[in-house]
Amino acid sequence: MKVLVTGVDGYSGWPLALHLIARGHEVVGIDNFVTRKRVKEVGSWSATPIPSFPRRQAAVKEIFGKDLGFYRGDLQNYAFVRHVLEHERPDAIVHLAEQRSAPYSMIDVHHAVATQVENLTGTLHILYAMKEACPNAHLVKMGTMGEYGTPNTDIPEGSFDVEFNGRKDHMPFPRQGGSWYHWSKVFDSGDVMFASRIFNLRATDVMQGVIYGVRTPEITDDRLLTRFDFDETWGTALNRFIAQAVLGSPITPYGRGEQKRGFLALEDSMQSLRLALENPAAPGEYRVFNQFDASYSINELADRVGRIAAEFGLKPVIEHPADPRVEAEQHYYNPIHERLPALGYKRSRELDEVVREIFTDLLRFRRRLEARRHVVVPTVQWRVADSGPLLQARAGSEPTLNAEQPPPPTSPSIGSPA
Repeated sequence: MKVLVTGVDGYSGWPLALHLIARGHEVVGIDNFVTRKRVKEVGSWSATPIPSFPRRQAAVKEIFGKDLGFYRGDLQNYAFVRHVLEHERPDAIVHLAEQRSAPYSMIDVHHAVATQVENLTGTLHILYAMKEACPNAHLVKMGTMGEYGTPNTDIPEGSFDVEFNGRKDHMPFPRQGGSWYHWSKVFDSGDVMFASRIFNLRATDVMQGVIYGVRTPEITDDRLLTRFDFDETWGTALNRFIAQAVLGSPITPYGRGEQKRGFLALEDSMQSLRLALENPAAPGEYRVFNQFDASYSINELADRVGRIAAEFGLKPVIEHPADPRVEAEQHYYNPIHERLPALGYKRSRELDEVVREIFTDLLRFRRRLEARRHVVVPTVQWRVADSGPLLQARAGSEPTLNAEQPPPPTSPSIGSPA
């Protein structure tokens, strides 16, 4: 199978490419490296050193004996997207190339608009290019469990039966995004669902829980490491907690710490995406998979990190700063996830095992954490309505453009395989 992975340089895109190549699939990637730039914008970097993409490709060739095709370009440029799909004619497309940070989307109006415009435009360009260039391809779009919010009811896989005023129907489950980023994903899901119907496309929308880990069985060499973000804008709560423990800083669950989310290991996320690819949707079908293994509260994560940190001779304390987000700090949470297990999915790694592995890697790269230790402190406030200057870079990085000079849209020329 030939698979096109958009966002191939990213946290999930890179290990997915390795996972598929190792199993005999042909992989072609697209990326514009904007995540590297935006992590730098907030004064941070990956805790794991990430080589340039040409060096990553060379490592793939050396270790796996196979080529990883690549196009550098932006999904905002429809001519570029159409060119790649016409030239490659992929059997499947895994769409991971979106602005993925909720805090980043909440910095100010410019970051909110950029998030929604980029995410929706890129998805629509892929849908139209599929219709025109490869209508039989299968789209696997990475959604997020955050689209659902935290309703006081069980969360189905995409849709449910509803009865109102004596009438019944099967309808999409209501979405309650908690940031401008999450709402962009809600709108994306609606667009994919609509395009599947009118263009007769195959589509699987993967509602992803929080992924943790930095390694998969294919990552056997430091040149193949995926990125590990630990700052308050790009890093997950679990990532931040482990980095704080390594640095000797307090572990900081926001607010009461009773917020619950679904989680799964990076290796199991790759397994889930591969199963979706190898068992495609039917023409005209839009299906939803909830992708996670277990739910944990933020306090549970903090306690586990503290306990495992002690195994490495670390003695972190836990503190609770005020929650900068607007979210329910106590809530019911019971998502259903049956469709992936029905395709053969089985959990391969437990949380504690992966957390120990992360500690082992971060202790090796502790100097990189030390150099950016200030970035774990929350600065983005959900309730602040600010149309002033864009986030100014923290110490050690270059300042960004201000509000009067927002970054111009990227319109690269049509790319070619690199």
